[in-house]
Amino acid sequence: MRKLVSSGSHLENTIGFSRACKIGNQIAVAGTAPLENGKTVFIGDLYKQTRYCLNLSIKAIEEAGGSAQDIIRTRIMLTDIQAWEQAAAAHGELFSDIRPACTFVEVKGFINPEWLVETEIDAVVAEV
Repeated sequence: MRKLVSSGSHLENTIGFSRACKIGNQIAVAGTAPLENGKTVFIGDLYKQTRYCLNLSIKAIEEAGGSAQDIIRTRIMLTDIQAWEQAAAAHGELFSDIRPACTFVEVKGFINPEWLVETEIDAVVAEV
């Protein structure tokens, strides 16, 4: 059974995406930008943008029936890899006990130049 979690974005139908998709016990969360109601939040603050994106993703996992404890992989995409420690601090605050596999990569840019980060998360819900 396939369960979709909406981001609320007006672009979902145009692009053809969901914030998260769950099939079986696996949940994949789409690239998550620092957006609230269509507007960039925490402009210029990588730490706060990262924390915001990760929390949005955790919320989507919870809506899909999982929890933060089910997260097995995170991907942190940055426009400036030299600032990785700011993003890592936000990641560490949320995941120091869970310790998922994690990758930091530098990208050329995002759809909106105000975004300093996008995140992706994968989770596997433990079978009960």
